[in-house]
Amino acid sequence: MKITHSSTIHGLILTAALSTGLGFVSPVSAQQHHAFIVDSNGKGLTDLGSLGGGSSFATGINDAGQVVGESATAGGQFHAFITGPNGVGMTDLGTLGGGSSLATGINDAGQVVGWYATTGRHFHAFITGPNGVGMTDLGSLGGGYSEATGINDAGQVVGVSNVVGSPESHAFITGPNGVGMTDLGHLGGDLSVAYGINDAGQVAGYSTTAEGGYHAFITGPNGVGMTDLGTLGGGSSEATGINDAGQVVGRSDTAAGYQHAFITGPNGVGMTDLGTLGGGSSAEATGINDAGQVVGSSTTAGGSFHANAFITGPNGVGMTDLNSLVSLPDGVVLTGATGINEMGQVAVMGGLIPEPETYAMLLAGLGLLGFIVRRRQTA
Repeated sequence: MKITHSSTIHGLILTAALSTGLGFVSPVSAQQHHAFIVDSNGKGLTDLGSLGGGSSFATGINDAGQVVGESATAGGQFHAFITGPNGVGMTDLGTLGGGSSLATGINDAGQVVGWYATTGRHFHAFITGPNGVGMTDLGSLGGGYSEATGINDAGQVVGVSNVVGSPESHAFITGPNGVGMTDLGHLGGDLSVAYGINDAGQVAGYSTTAEGGYHAFITGPNGVGMTDLGTLGGGSSEATGINDAGQVVGRSDTAAGYQHAFITGPNGVGMTDLGTLGGGSSAEATGINDAGQVVGSSTTAGGSFHANAFITGPNGVGMTDLNSLVSLPDGVVLTGATGINEMGQVAVMGGLIPEPETYAMLLAGLGLLGFIVRRRQTA
């Protein structure tokens, strides 16, 4: 059984911008985004609401339809949340002392992982008990920073952490229920990040290489051995999700200089370009279930200034705009699908899209934040 999550740095740039208060997102545009579930028949849309604030963001979903993510609170902070089955009810997971937290993954027992801001303004990884009860700090690889990004049904957690005595940050895996943190190393560079883990403990993510770029990777069971997955002909690639067959999804540069979503075969063998929605220039896959249905976001043809959420058929065949499958309130666009469970329920983000000029400013700010996040990881 595949535990879906969407904990890519790129996929969470918007939530990071909101929660860290960097000022890249205006209060108006921030209040225009909500977490949703698209039903397994592709027809129903459920707004998950918020924790009393104006916005919420979904990042993962399990087979019961419990969704996790981040939401604004009535007090103006951003906290991790968990819902009940099928997205019903939103519970604040709180923090471990700081002002904000973000949930990034959930398993079928309802154990939630993510990170929280400490009182010293560092980020620390956390895990909860079943159904989100109780938050435990997972520590780090000896440095002062860690983020948890995925969890499997055994409670093995993956993420990224500073390494003690080194300027590097490395991907990590834990034992069951988050016990113990093991350094997964890298592909010859100085940075690696783990984003997804399946029930065999195979881990997917990305690492910098000796040549200076970054490539998607997969490991063997329980995180043993890191294999470079290559690219779609361009310089870089990034893996964001993995199912129990070891099919990996993510995004990669193409030989033509674009970024496209990809899927691999079992155990990461072979990388297939999933293309984009209707001739758009870029796409990213962020989740996959055991049937090989892939979800993510893509630009579209015709000069659209925002991305649209997509879903594919089994094994990544056929990319469909989720906005074409559901009845949406006026002005609302589903901009990113962040996870899919074995029932075919999809966790999505969406809302009112600001004017093109505002959106261009937002994207510029998010691009800068992406750079800051990568610098923070290497620092």
